[in-house]
Amino acid sequence: QVQLAETGGGTVQTGGSLTLSCIISGYTYGGTCIGWFRQVPRNSREGLAMLYTGSTYTTYSNNVKGRFNISQDNAKNTVYLRMDRLEPEDTAVYYCAAARPPNTYCIGSSPQRVHFAYWGQGAQVTVSS
Repeated sequence: QVQLAETGGGTVQTGGSLTLSCIISGYTYGGTCIGWFRQVPRNSREGLAMLYTGSTYTTYSNNVKGRFNISQDNAKNTVYLRMDRLEPEDTAVYYCAAARPPNTYCIGSSPQRVHFAYWGQGAQVTVSS
């Protein structure tokens, strides 16, 4: 059973940085696309960044390009999202997700919810002004 778990959420001041971790277990499909999303109440889930595990491929939405960085540690089955220069508008619940088999490649220039089947429980990030 595929499971993802986000850690590292919390409260940070405007201009600060935070790194989220996504620990992945039970995935048996080899390389796969892992995406980061965020959601605020009454809004749809917004795709932020994604990568294909075991490769150098990464891509970002225009909203976070240059401020957020996605990376991986394959030995730890973990994907990270480092967030710099955080703003109050970045306050949200952040989710990581794994692609929907059998097509586990990253599709599009930023992650789209429809392409992801497995989700973590979410991590709250609050940016105080």
